[in-house]
Amino acid sequence: MWSFKIAFKNLIGAGRRTWLNVAVLSIAFVVIVFFNGLLDGWNIQARTDTTAWETGYGRMTHPLYDPYDPYTLADAHGLSGSLFASEIQTGNAVPVLITQASAYPNGRLINVMLRGIDPRQNVLLLPSRLLDSLPPQAGEETIPAIIGHRMAGACQLNEGDKMIVRWRDVNGTFDAREVFIAGIFRTTVPAVDAGQVWIPLEALRNMTGLYGESTMIILGPWVTESHSMPRPGTLLEGWRYEDREMLLQEIEDVIKAKRSSSVVISVLLLGIALLAVFDTQVLSVFRRQKEIGTYIALGMTRLKVMFIFTIEGTMHSLLAIALGCVWGIPLLKWLQHTGIPMPQMTDQAGLAVSDKIIPIYSMGLILTSVLLVVISSLVVSYLPARKIAKMRPTEALKGKLI
Repeated sequence: MWSFKIAFKNLIGAGRRTWLNVAVLSIAFVVIVFFNGLLDGWNIQARTDTTAWETGYGRMTHPLYDPYDPYTLADAHGLSGSLFASEIQTGNAVPVLITQASAYPNGRLINVMLRGIDPRQNVLLLPSRLLDSLPPQAGEETIPAIIGHRMAGACQLNEGDKMIVRWRDVNGTFDAREVFIAGIFRTTVPAVDAGQVWIPLEALRNMTGLYGESTMIILGPWVTESHSMPRPGTLLEGWRYEDREMLLQEIEDVIKAKRSSSVVISVLLLGIALLAVFDTQVLSVFRRQKEIGTYIALGMTRLKVMFIFTIEGTMHSLLAIALGCVWGIPLLKWLQHTGIPMPQMTDQAGLAVSDKIIPIYSMGLILTSVLLVVISSLVVSYLPARKIAKMRPTEALKGKLI
């Protein structure tokens, strides 16, 4: 305890030099917490939205289905048979049929994906209930459809508009029908929005001649929790099982890449701050040789003197954390309340990115950042203090280093 008191008095006695180092180190500490909290917030938001809008808590897909190859859709469909038949009936699982099509909004040609889904489903947040009925002005032969706001903007469509959709059935015959835009939903997940037209499942099955067939079966949370699911990637009754983690792997890979760049920024900021602490400690050992010699001459061991100087440097980090809490907590709380606005071009990335990302500062993140700053300060404070072990008391009192 006596060593801590001496180290603290020496640190405070340095005056302006100490507080400059503490201020720079506190900025590095707050920025590290902010960047990592921003990535954690994006990760949680993207995973939550993708689960709620696109993947569910797992899905069974046809073995030939490849989301990155639209040419596989011609053969990527089949009968599910008894696979999760009761869950589909109760709404805990929802089959989806996907086929390629061409849309003609306002006389233009746009390639789209027709996705058939049960209007009564409640696994995904899609407003599929709008597909259950048509207003009188739509016409009996018109098919109800819902689209996302990105698709509506690209096609210049509004709710209540109509457009022609052309597709090819199971026999390769082209056919066309008019669809009525029953609703436009807003989502952060481009995969269910851009180039996607959602229509009733049975209507799409009748249009294509794929009666009772599906491309995938999206599973709700109750199904994955109550059933013994196979290992991800394996086949179950001819269908490939993909769990939630497998479906969200792309998001995890992007977050890992972003976190790597965040590490570079954190290392640079922390390195600049610790360089100032290192220079201060080197200068202290050089200028306070007589003080060091006095400590040793009075019977204090070299190890204890090294400990005092190391603690003195490490206290920079403790004061920086305290100062960072004073101004950083209100700032980070305000950023968490308002969110970080994201540019509109982020929609082009194909990932779930909200208009605003809400940073999340977990206790683990804060403790990790605190330990990083304290341990780094301890290391850079110990390196200059090692010279004390090579001092002789008589020479140190004269101000000479051996």
